[in-house]
Amino acid sequence: MTAPQESQDKTLRDARTLRDIKALAEAGLVPPERLPALEAVAARYAVAITPAMAELIDPTNDDDPIARQFVPSSEELVASPGEDGDPIGDNVHSPVEGIVHRYPDRVLLKPTHTCAVYCRFCFRREMVGPEGLSNLTPAQLDAAFAYIAGRPEIWEVIVTGGDPFVLSPRRLAELMDRLEAIDHVKIVRFHTRVPAVDPEAVTPALIAALKRGTKTVYVALHANHARELTPAARAACARIVDAGIPMVSQTVLLRGVNDDPAVLTDLMRAFVETRVRPYYLHHGDHAPGTSHLRTTLAEGQAIMKALRGTLSGLAQPTYVLDIPGGHGKVPVGPNYVAEGSVEDPNGATRPYPPQA
Repeated sequence: MTAPQESQDKTLRDARTLRDIKALAEAGLVPPERLPALEAVAARYAVAITPAMAELIDPTNDDDPIARQFVPSSEELVASPGEDGDPIGDNVHSPVEGIVHRYPDRVLLKPTHTCAVYCRFCFRREMVGPEGLSNLTPAQLDAAFAYIAGRPEIWEVIVTGGDPFVLSPRRLAELMDRLEAIDHVKIVRFHTRVPAVDPEAVTPALIAALKRGTKTVYVALHANHARELTPAARAACARIVDAGIPMVSQTVLLRGVNDDPAVLTDLMRAFVETRVRPYYLHHGDHAPGTSHLRTTLAEGQAIMKALRGTLSGLAQPTYVLDIPGGHGKVPVGPNYVAEGSVEDPNGATRPYPPQA
């Protein structure tokens, strides 16, 4: 496929993306009587559902797990204690625009705050919303790369946003070229939903852009339900992996979407079948208006305990909490060890060290 054809196809897909409440109603995804309430939600938080995701939604099911992720809800205007527009403290650790430097050996680089879809639970929803941040300007990009270049301790750059895969292959290639010039950066990791939500965007040109230079590149795919890994999504992931780029997964634990051991089992197995290594299961962040989608830590730990012993080790993610306020990410899975004993996968207590 030629570059002009790829661009034309992307334009057509973008035109079919549902970007406002009226479009959702016309597509049959929300009833007309809910429009006034949902218009208030859309005025605060961005809306976009790609054709690939719209086709997965069952409009007859009020609890459809794909709809819960992407279709706005009036519950998003309900504020709960502890919620914050910057729940994991990006701003606290942002020395220059577009950079978050929370850990010594790695930084986040956020060249865009645009996404192919807008998740109703997004922890950066205030940054990507209608009144949110724009793409980095050339001057801001220069400052971001200067920051990375001036700190030899930075071993990994995590390109996120927004979603970096909404950028054109030309712009991705420019990012890779600039990172190639920084010798101490060895790993470049892209965080994206695009292979699942807009699989046709994973073109030869995009993959060629990722493979420029000598850096080791990883792609972290965000998906929360096995239905998102459609044949087209799996084919998009295959194009990435077959090009020699390893993939890992990210999932957010969401009430009514995947807060069930069987549902998570299906998702994690689907990742492994797609050659995407399960990596993180994130506890839901305290972003504004997301309490209806958050579980408790105890619920998450119980789910992780149910997976242990029944799900292959290849398919086990690490359950993590990003501590509010910018204090970092920690594993919060269940504990199996007590003084003098250990709990087995079936819940029985065994002595450890073993008795003579």
